[in-house]
Amino acid sequence: MAVAATVLTVLVILIHVYIVLLEMVLWRTRGPRVFGITPQFAQDSAALASNQGLYNAFLVVALVLGLVLREPFATAFVFYGLGCVVVAGLWGALTASRRILYVQALPAALALAAQWLAR
Repeated sequence: MAVAATVLTVLVILIHVYIVLLEMVLWRTRGPRVFGITPQFAQDSAALASNQGLYNAFLVVALVLGLVLREPFATAFVFYGLGCVVVAGLWGALTASRRILYVQALPAALALAAQWLAR
């Protein structure tokens, strides 16, 4: 179960690295296509997206720390990071797009469950 937990957590990390890149670097170019927004809206909201991307980067850092640190810190960081992703994914599904439920919340919930079972 520990291997599955690590693999699922790495998957969540990779998803969020991609989201960070989209929101902080590629918002004006790739953002409109990925998020279904107009180029003008992407231009107008670039600063907001970049700020959101930074918060996603903090989640990536928490999850990476959870994988590389020793106990008791590892569990705290992994559970905190995955829990935040699940809650943010649920909120995003409610307020922005149901797709977020499947892209963010579901993988994080599976990783969280696997991490819990592995401990």
